[in-house]
Amino acid sequence: LLLGVFGGLALILATTGLYGTVAYSVSRRSREVGIRMSLGADAGKVVSMVLKGAMGLVVVGAILGWAVSLGLAQTVRVFLYGITSLDPVTFLGVPLVLGGVADVGPTGVVVVGVAVLAALIPARRASRINPVRALKSE
Repeated sequence: LLLGVFGGLALILATTGLYGTVAYSVSRRSREVGIRMSLGADAGKVVSMVLKGAMGLVVVGAILGWAVSLGLAQTVRVFLYGITSLDPVTFLGVPLVLGGVADVGPTGVVVVGVAVLAALIPARRASRINPVRALKSE
């Protein structure tokens, strides 16, 4: 139970950190987004651009975290009860919860991870930037 609570807190911290990083990146790139929108980029293209950048960070972080956790799994083996140190549900489930799968299945359900949701808020905010204000701001 305690490890589950710590895992939940780590997920909240990761989501908050990603949101802050993407929001800061969008605020720094407001002039670029304004230029793109004044040249004809629609809101969907801007959202897609921001989400691709954020998901690139998530993929790199997930790969590095996965490699480190595989290396440290043997260290925590003595503290685990009822599961192995290389539990496949954990090693596959955590990246799926964080990154998610942006796919529409046969049931029409979209499975989205918390990282996509954290990056979607600043991405939608970037798509609403007024090009004239963005260009005049600097």
